[in-house]
Amino acid sequence: MNIEMLLLAITAYLIGSIPTGIIVAKLLGAADPRTVGSGNIGATNVGRAAGKAAGIITLIGDVLKGFLIILLAFYIFGNSPKEVSIAGLAVFLGHLFPLFLKFRGGKGVATALGVFLAIGPLQAVLALVLFIIIAAIFRYVSVGSIIAAASVPVLFSFFTSSQPYVPLAAIIAVFIILKHSDNIKRLIQGTENKIGRKKPDNT
Repeated sequence: MNIEMLLLAITAYLIGSIPTGIIVAKLLGAADPRTVGSGNIGATNVGRAAGKAAGIITLIGDVLKGFLIILLAFYIFGNSPKEVSIAGLAVFLGHLFPLFLKFRGGKGVATALGVFLAIGPLQAVLALVLFIIIAAIFRYVSVGSIIAAASVPVLFSFFTSSQPYVPLAAIIAVFIILKHSDNIKRLIQGTENKIGRKKPDNT
């Protein structure tokens, strides 16, 4: 790994580590999302802590972290799968294991979406549509997230331009599924709360 790639990887990790949800909640004078609902710093839980608008802002911010880093990687290295994949994985892992929060971060779905939108926009949109359909049918954010994440490596494999990034998509999908292990346990137990329930859930 050359110095340019190393610097980009470090930058990507640090940007991924920025706790968008906590910053948004603090600016709005709302409760720290880590003390509300599931304690997650992602958009869903920030929405509980600070309202829907805050949740949407957090979602956009987390998506942009992944999207902009990939654009930067493309600018510096061109369409080089190795370098772009390293940058994408670094920003994603920064969100999952943020330096600024003692390595306890979110589940990475939004940041992964940003990475995928920059690499394969059509494939990412198809995965997003799948997420919306699954979440609407089953009313579980976690189920939609898991299935959508798992679909990305498959979708990437159908397009020549994104095929070199299938390993990156697969690694990210595995991490997202692992991050949802508690949700999977609750789904099996029948205790996972559905979209629309007023009491806090753990998605």
